[in-house]
Amino acid sequence: MNTESNNPLQPGIMSNSLIQTLIDNYRQNHLTAINTALGMQDAHSIWFDLPKLKNFIAKIEEEAAKVNPAASAEDLGIRFYYSAYPKQENWSIMQSHPVPTEYAEKHTLVLIPTLKRANETGELIDYDFNPFQNTEGKSLALNARNGKGLGDDDDDTGLGENLGTLIPPGNSISETY
Repeated sequence: MNTESNNPLQPGIMSNSLIQTLIDNYRQNHLTAINTALGMQDAHSIWFDLPKLKNFIAKIEEEAAKVNPAASAEDLGIRFYYSAYPKQENWSIMQSHPVPTEYAEKHTLVLIPTLKRANETGELIDYDFNPFQNTEGKSLALNARNGKGLGDDDDDTGLGENLGTLIPPGNSISETY
């Protein structure tokens, strides 16, 4: 019986051996390379409490409905961007987003909502979605990468989530894998 998460009859189910293999692959390859190259002990996991995730999902649904009332739950998603906190000497950028300074330079995730839309050929694509800015139908990620900013106005507000508990520096005693 296939117990992996791509089984439509049992979504969200994975074998423990697959979970362990995937985590071991990351730790033995990527994490080791990062720790060696940067001379640090980087985070290997991040924890978010369930209310924070549920509230973020509810906010995505609420804001998407304001911008596109026809959007269904199937049209919405969340993209997880790998990211890293700034160096301690640049920590002032975190002033509006209170995070412990011991997270400096460590891996984290930034969660960004997506909205399914058709591209110029009609293919449905999950575009990064920021209901607070007008992007004239373009992907926010594409605009940001091209140096065009995230919208036409000067508002720097985005719908995203980041603040979870990193391990390390947090205690790994509660981790199974």
